[in-house]
Amino acid sequence: MTLPSITDLKAQAKRLRAALPSGSGQTPSHGQALDLIARQYGYRDWNTLFAAKGNQPDLTLSPGDRVSGTYLHQSFTGTLVSVSRIGAEGWFRLAIDFDTPVDVVAFDSFSAFRKRVNATIGPDGRTVEKTSDGEPHLSLKKLQA
Repeated sequence: MTLPSITDLKAQAKRLRAALPSGSGQTPSHGQALDLIARQYGYRDWNTLFAAKGNQPDLTLSPGDRVSGTYLHQSFTGTLVSVSRIGAEGWFRLAIDFDTPVDVVAFDSFSAFRKRVNATIGPDGRTVEKTSDGEPHLSLKKLQA
């Protein structure tokens, strides 16, 4: 089962507290509501669910989304052509069509431009593969609509 984002889980706890009758004096605290939400997803308590989900920002991507970032040290903006979720841990396989082709060669005497690339990114929006100086091949940000 794919867990909702931490923000969505907290909102569920807030709605749960609001939905329970307050006249009985038994309204759960926010922490108790978080624990109840965690149990609904099969976790012992909120801390266990939070650890399972991780403290990573949630990245939701769809074909047609506008994105920006860096590819092999070059800044870009572009459009997602395809997106496939890989497993439930927030990994994506995607294709990006760059607005302006990116030169992927670092030599001054030679150039090779790419207009479209395929990559696999993690929940943080970065590839595992790194350049020789330790930077991710691709670092992605979703542009606000």
